[in-house]
Amino acid sequence: MHILILGGDGYLGWPSAMYFSARGHQVTVVDNYFRRKACIDVDADFLYPVPSLPERARIWHKATGREIKVILADLSDSETMRGLFSGAVRYTWALDERFTGLPHTILHYAEQPSAPYSLLDYRRANITLANNLITTNNLMFAVKDFAPDTHIIHIGTMGEYGTPNIDIEEGWLDIEHKGRRDRFLFPRQASSIYHTSKIMDTDLFWFGIRTWKLRMTDLMQGPVYGIETEESRVDERLRPYFNYDEIFGTVINRFVVQSVARHPLTVYGKGGQTRGYLNICDTLQCVYKSFETPANPGELRIFNQITETFTVNELAERVQRVGTERGHAVQVNHVENPRKEAEEHYYNPAYQGLQGIGVTPHPLTDDVLHGFFAIVEEHKANIKPELFLKGVRW
Repeated sequence: MHILILGGDGYLGWPSAMYFSARGHQVTVVDNYFRRKACIDVDADFLYPVPSLPERARIWHKATGREIKVILADLSDSETMRGLFSGAVRYTWALDERFTGLPHTILHYAEQPSAPYSLLDYRRANITLANNLITTNNLMFAVKDFAPDTHIIHIGTMGEYGTPNIDIEEGWLDIEHKGRRDRFLFPRQASSIYHTSKIMDTDLFWFGIRTWKLRMTDLMQGPVYGIETEESRVDERLRPYFNYDEIFGTVINRFVVQSVARHPLTVYGKGGQTRGYLNICDTLQCVYKSFETPANPGELRIFNQITETFTVNELAERVQRVGTERGHAVQVNHVENPRKEAEEHYYNPAYQGLQGIGVTPHPLTDDVLHGFFAIVEEHKANIKPELFLKGVRW
């Protein structure tokens, strides 16, 4: 099948490209290096150097004999987006520059992914809204006009739901009101401009699905951790880029790097914040199983993409235990919470849907953490502790 991956240079986009390519699919990736440029903009950094997207594709081809076509372009430009479907594309790197044809499935990762970045100031908030919503709208209209049967897999976020004092269902809620019943998208209450943009993504697509019978699977993803995937083991240069800073680094990734750097783990406030997490390898599995069992025309299918829930304190304790076993003097510090969020709350999301279509979860075990630590330790000299807390507040 032809798989089109928007945001194919990203932490999840590039591993997804290799995952689909390794299974025999024709893969085209598109990116404008937004994440790389944003890291330069806010003085963040990667744990290790990452080759350019065309160079990654060349390394993958040399290692496997498989082609991943690369297009460097800005998808917030509507004509650029439409060119991916009309054939008016210019490949930045490809073995065969003939148009691959309309995509069977589109993976939509092409968005600014950080809540702290979206609240640095009004300018970054505007960048987040403009990039995320215009790109999503461009995609919706291009699919409507050129490929209405194409299945879109969109990466949403569990942060759209907030922390309501009721169980979080998988995207939908059945309501009975004054003797009548109906089904609505589960109420959402975002805690950042980024999460607000993701809510609006879902609303845009839901409009297109109701109006034009488009088909989409929305994966409401929790924070992802990890570095290595099965595909990246063929050459370490194929590992996804890895942030550990306050702005782009997710909490488990940040804690492991802090441990190796002998920096106290930065637990925000009381540390009772509870979220759902998953291994980067499970992200790939979830996306692929969604591809194998697509939504129907006119269907917005929603899965909560997590494998287990933890409080921040529980994560800190696990990382501290494994780090100590590896000889790191790991301390845990509770710092003033820079975010407006409940630090103790009810949290009980449903997340059985993906298992129902064949996903086998990989839990956060000590063995998983040991493997994670080993890779970070290889790059200890690159760690910049000043990136752990950059003072973003809201």
